[in-house]
Amino acid sequence: MDNKHPVNTTKTAKDQPEFMAKQLERLVNRLEAMRIAAYMEMLERPAKLIFTNFVAGIARGLGIAIGASLVFALLLAFLKQLIMLNIPGIGGFIADILRFVETKNGTF
Repeated sequence: MDNKHPVNTTKTAKDQPEFMAKQLERLVNRLEAMRIAAYMEMLERPAKLIFTNFVAGIARGLGIAIGASLVFALLLAFLKQLIMLNIPGIGGFIADILRFVETKNGTF
């Protein structure tokens, strides 16, 4: 319950219908804000629910695949630049990693 609108239980009998109407209006406004009707409609139509979840899953999967590809591409570009610095000990190790990755991708 809201602290902004405390419930007054000491209403008189003639104020009761007005009080109930006001409380009911607040409840309806809250339910509309929470979009309960749209959620209930979705639950009543399982085909729409399945389709919506299917599309959301595809979008997440594509987002993860594209994001991971970009991150790994940037990582490989960074490692190639690190090889160019010719740092002793690290350069050979990174070159072996890049050679392995490029062999697996068929670009070497």
